[in-house]
Amino acid sequence: MSVVIPVGYMYKKVCRSPKWLKSVQITDIYSVSPCISEDFADWINYWKHNEYWFFDSPEVIEQLAKDNGLSLEGMRLFFYLAYEKQWDEEARRWMPYFPEKSFPTNVVAPINSRREGYDIISFCCQTSAECSPLSCNRMAEKVDVNKHCLVRTFEDAKHLAETFNNCEPGPYRIFEVHTVKPNPAA
Repeated sequence: MSVVIPVGYMYKKVCRSPKWLKSVQITDIYSVSPCISEDFADWINYWKHNEYWFFDSPEVIEQLAKDNGLSLEGMRLFFYLAYEKQWDEEARRWMPYFPEKSFPTNVVAPINSRREGYDIISFCCQTSAECSPLSCNRMAEKVDVNKHCLVRTFEDAKHLAETFNNCEPGPYRIFEVHTVKPNPAA
């Protein structure tokens, strides 16, 4: 059985499926990666993120947005859990990874969320989410994904991470992607 860790929240501007991504079943991109569906802001320099480079609660993001004149209008709120290991393509094995312990972390689980699927994300810098081979490298054209460009099961995501070659520099981490109803005050 896999162990997943609650790593936090992100508001994102969800992008419709780009024309260059040739997959009829994909309607939009729910990727953890900010490459296509962008994060709510260039948030790193505000230093409000946790040790996993996400946010502990929607309220942290909402307060950051309010304090800095950032709009969350039209954004979708996501909650992420991550597999406890990352795929090291050079070593050809799953290895533990360690968050940045200098950031406090107290992730609050959502009251009402829906699992949408699984994403595979590169982490060559070992900090914030980088690229998704599914969307950024168009692997979704070659593998079975749902309408949000996510893999349906953890087992499928794990197998794919082990077989991606020449997509993005790894290691790769697997994320369980949830949509969350935002706080009415947002």
